[in-house]
Amino acid sequence: MIGDPGDETGEIPILTDAVGDENSASLAANPRALQSAIVVEVLKAADSLLHQAAREIEATLFENVFDRLRAQLPEIIDRVLVDQALPQGGRPSGDD
Repeated sequence: MIGDPGDETGEIPILTDAVGDENSASLAANPRALQSAIVVEVLKAADSLLHQAAREIEATLFENVFDRLRAQLPEIIDRVLVDQALPQGGRPSGDD
């Protein structure tokens, strides 16, 4: 059997099941069908891997954005509190 394309060990899949004579004869008789089958399976694996990578990237970006927001939050709160405490003229009341 060929290793699972979703296997995250990084190892190269190895064919462990022997291909029967009837399969090899039909595959040898139709190399285009063999090529098409290989292409379909490779594309399925690539699609699966790309979707997983996209999910991982999205999770990382989401975490980074929240980390930056968490770091900026005290400054944002201070700025809003100061802006709300200022009189309508926009100058601190102690500068008169």
